[in-house]
Amino acid sequence: MNLKIHNEGTIEIAELISKKVEINDVEDAIDLLGAASYLGVHKIIIRKEHLVPGFFDLKTTIAGDILQKFSNYRMKMAIIGNFTKSNSKSLNDFIFESNKTGSILFLSSFEEALQKLGK
Repeated sequence: MNLKIHNEGTIEIAELISKKVEINDVEDAIDLLGAASYLGVHKIIIRKEHLVPGFFDLKTTIAGDILQKFSNYRMKMAIIGNFTKSNSKSLNDFIFESNKTGSILFLSSFEEALQKLGK
């Protein structure tokens, strides 16, 4: 798991760098949390493509289980990708509520993620 550190003012933000799915289950998410914590970083940016496709099917509970771990460890995360094509009302509601609380953000661009996490 390769993490690149970005500085947004005085805040360090880790970006997961990969060309494949890295988060398949809760254990992978815990590994990511551990890697970021080891580096002293408490904010992470990942891309939609890094998540197992079942993450976006809320019936699988993968999303809830993984995001609960991030909340428990007070690790903020931005997931970047195009979420406008979702036909699932429950997923759209989930994304809306997540963005409202601010701990887990679903955003469209890397720049937006840096800006929001850099606050």
